[in-house]
Amino acid sequence: MTGWLIMIVLAAAVGVGLARFGRFPRGAVELLGAALLLALAGYAWQGNAGLAGRPTPPRTQPAGPDRDYGALRETMFERFTGDAQVLTTADAFQRQGLDLYAIGVLRSALVRRPRSADLWTGMGNALVAHADGLVTPAAELAFARATKASPLHPGPPFFLGLAYAQAGQLEEARAAWAGLLARTPPDAPWRADLALRVRAVDRLLGDVR
Repeated sequence: MTGWLIMIVLAAAVGVGLARFGRFPRGAVELLGAALLLALAGYAWQGNAGLAGRPTPPRTQPAGPDRDYGALRETMFERFTGDAQVLTTADAFQRQGLDLYAIGVLRSALVRRPRSADLWTGMGNALVAHADGLVTPAAELAFARATKASPLHPGPPFFLGLAYAQAGQLEEARAAWAGLLARTPPDAPWRADLALRVRAVDRLLGDVR
């Protein structure tokens, strides 16, 4: 009943507005009347005001060790920059399952800093999360742009390899990580973790083969 009352009030308000604020071409009035009738017909056909609201819940995926991008970035990315703040904000949205918000924050930042390898890497991570762990062409493009922006930056190949590993694409993961390991200095703070990941993928590939 409430739904019908709202529809009637809306139709009456439109009629009063037309009568009070001037004359309109006959065709425009007929078009508006047809739209109102279509809305009423649609509500009569499918509307049910008695149903409880059911908003779509955000994706519920707990952040495991490899989903904590902030911790993984600590040794590879600059920490006290504007880009770091943007990535932290995007991480917060992703932990809540609000991947589109994370993508929006990163996109806005990339408008101002289109050659930021950090931001493009964050965009790749956000696109993978939004695709439920799949490495989509859009995500691959984001990682490629990160690499193009800073060819020696360890972040893009590391996180691309991580995305491949989580998606079960072990050959691609190994290629990304092994390539990074080959050019990583012996004293790099991320080298030991990276070497462990390469050995773990090698064991998994050996079991598969």
